[in-house]
Amino acid sequence: MTRMTPSEAFVETLVAHNVKHIFGIVGSAYMDALDLFEPAGIRFISVAHEQGAGHMADGYSRVSNQPGVCIAQNGPGITNFVTAVAAAYWAHSPVVVITPETGTSTIGLGGFQETEQLPIFSKITKYQAHVSRQDRLAELTSRCFDLALTERGPTQLNIPRDLFYGDVDVEIPKPNRVERSGGGPKSLDEAAQMLAQAKFPVIVAGGGIIMSDGQDEAVALAEYLSAPVVASYLHNDSFPASHPLMCGPLGYQGSKAAMKIIAQADVVLALGTRLGPFGTLPQHDLDYWPKNAKIIQVDSDHRMLGLVKQISVGVCGDARAAAVEILNRLQTMNETIAARGNKDARMAEITKQKSAWETELDAWSLKDGAPIAPRRALRELEKAMPKTAMVTTDIGNICSVANSYLRFETPRSFFAAMSFGNCGYAFPTAIGAKVAAPDRPAVAYVGDGAWGMSLQETLTCVRENIPVTAVVFNNGQWGAEKKNQIDFYADRYVGTNLENPSFAGIARSMGADGIKVEHPDQIGDALREATASNRPTIVEIMVTQELGDPFRRDALKKPRRMLDKYKGYTVA
Repeated sequence: MTRMTPSEAFVETLVAHNVKHIFGIVGSAYMDALDLFEPAGIRFISVAHEQGAGHMADGYSRVSNQPGVCIAQNGPGITNFVTAVAAAYWAHSPVVVITPETGTSTIGLGGFQETEQLPIFSKITKYQAHVSRQDRLAELTSRCFDLALTERGPTQLNIPRDLFYGDVDVEIPKPNRVERSGGGPKSLDEAAQMLAQAKFPVIVAGGGIIMSDGQDEAVALAEYLSAPVVASYLHNDSFPASHPLMCGPLGYQGSKAAMKIIAQADVVLALGTRLGPFGTLPQHDLDYWPKNAKIIQVDSDHRMLGLVKQISVGVCGDARAAAVEILNRLQTMNETIAARGNKDARMAEITKQKSAWETELDAWSLKDGAPIAPRRALRELEKAMPKTAMVTTDIGNICSVANSYLRFETPRSFFAAMSFGNCGYAFPTAIGAKVAAPDRPAVAYVGDGAWGMSLQETLTCVRENIPVTAVVFNNGQWGAEKKNQIDFYADRYVGTNLENPSFAGIARSMGADGIKVEHPDQIGDALREATASNRPTIVEIMVTQELGDPFRRDALKKPRRMLDKYKGYTVA
């Protein structure tokens, strides 16, 4: 036990968990601890908005596979974290959200900047700790870090602001890391047996492969079975894009090749994925999910097993370890692997479907002229993208269509808001990713609507010298919602048209570089210049108002009007 202040105990615990960066906005509620960050070797990255800090912590955690940390002033600073924490929750990101609170002597009196901070985050965190005594601050801080990694999600550390002061006897806890297994022996035996008998096995490579650093093991298992691989929605980096067995991603604007291949499966191995409903819905007029296939699902969270799809075998285990265990069983069992008997025919089918999809994608991406067709812009960006780039995508029409064009060889390269689908995600997440991997280019795809929610973090990039590239698609509209007004409301545009300034010009006024692109042949050079410049750069691409297929149609119907004054507002 060592005598120290609670602030020192808190900071020493951060150091014990190897915290090097914290994202946030300065506040009096935690200033005593803040004063110790620099001498402790912790860089405080001051942001423009607390939501940005949460997304930066998310990006940092997903690249480093270590907890990302964000902190802010009590009350309004903390409530600004909510959207980012919800996004991190659905991305399974180990983010530690530090929430200084009103002092203990005035809690409940409705004082300045006071709100109840635990209920707000109760459904979007894996664990919440409230510090009630100074001598428990180190203990609860450490537990938040341990459980963020073990539970794979955000945790909240709530600290009344007066508890940073005083002096206490403290022993700084050591990090507690839980070793994960591949699952129960019986379920693994059943999974291996089912795969051995499969004539057309298909692997769905999910985020669990990335989180467990299991890409090599997934590749080995796929190669042994000669099983085609499809990526789960927005996990395009879970399997090498150039591998002959990789067919592309499922979900909105995914690969037709992937969809047509999985439709033929008799056994699906869902490796490290919860099989979320949005990632398995029909797309491209293809209702592709195989109705009669047996499903083996591997997930480290037992609550996810069989939640969305009816499964034949559920393996509660780590994706990497499970892949190793299943492969070992296949290699040592005294049974013929059925899929080997038709390997050549299956490989020919994979090649055929991939070639057909690439030809169709090329045809969709050939339009010339100015403004630039969105798919042409996405194709040109794909061709110019640095091989080691990390790409983040916002929600919205063009950014979502990018799912067809983003291909990666290595994991921890692709980041999206996943099921939460919030605007303003991509740019700050790219900043956090760049902090975690400063040697890799970080590129954010952002629509002009979402850019209005995040462009202020350009100031963070300039002030903190974080050279991120933002590609902003300027088409003067909230495209995803406008598509619904086109299809359902007779082209009556309410709230979906935007009057935009020069985003490249604003970037330059903030001290960053700004490049405006108006012709397709300028896109590749602009991206290469931006990512090589070692400067924060906004590449503003002027695109047409052409829209892709809608991705939210739940509950929408052709309008029916009963009152006379509204009857003109229907669709014939």
